[in-house]
Amino acid sequence: MFGLLFGLLEELVAQEFEVMLLEGKHVVVIGGSQGIGYQTARLARQSGAEVTIVGRSLSKLNEASERLGKVHTAVADITDEAAINCLFTTIEQVDHVYIAAGSFVGGQILEGSVEQFRPAIESRLWGSVYVIRAAVPKMVSSGSVTLTGGLSTERPVPGAWVTAVATAAAEQLSRALALELAPIRVNAVSPGWTDTPMWDAIFGESKPQAFQEVTSKIPTRRLATAEEVASSVIFLMTNSSITGEVIHIDGGHRYV
Repeated sequence: MFGLLFGLLEELVAQEFEVMLLEGKHVVVIGGSQGIGYQTARLARQSGAEVTIVGRSLSKLNEASERLGKVHTAVADITDEAAINCLFTTIEQVDHVYIAAGSFVGGQILEGSVEQFRPAIESRLWGSVYVIRAAVPKMVSSGSVTLTGGLSTERPVPGAWVTAVATAAAEQLSRALALELAPIRVNAVSPGWTDTPMWDAIFGESKPQAFQEVTSKIPTRRLATAEEVASSVIFLMTNSSITGEVIHIDGGHRYV
């Protein structure tokens, strides 16, 4: 009984500590209407932060806002530099930014047109650059930026070369800018296979079978949830001694 009570007390203290760290902070989540971005916004709200979620779809933002409660919403495409600049002119101060925007782009390098591959690089690299250039001047010195890489950086697969290059670019950008933007901290999360709406469009009805095949191979025998990845983002926001790091949330998939 004593052990149970001690565990509950420890959990409450940890939760209160996290709330204190984000209380009164402004967190901006690019790609915050669904998936990992949405869960990050939700956890940030629970931790006492003022939250702005940004996305391309007004209807999805409105749906997310209804579920999240009191959050700000803004429509902007991360690959549109003018739109991103306009967004941040309306924000007085930013404490933390998480860039969840980014998509899977498949295709063999010798097939199709080059144009079909550009969105992967545009969103994860240049989109991140647009956000950072607009947001950092509004940041306090204790602020942070968290980017999104991915398993494909270390475990590329045939037919997804551009996604691997894009996630690698995001992760390397976090390392380089941790030095250039100091004392503002820059980190990245690197999710493995995570059950998010992105995969619905890719696999359709075959998603359960695809996920089952993946889970049978990875050490944890399960996929990470969007909330688990989001909790790593919150950790990077609130731990002021971490910068230039990439946190892997992939169940050890990159080792097999």
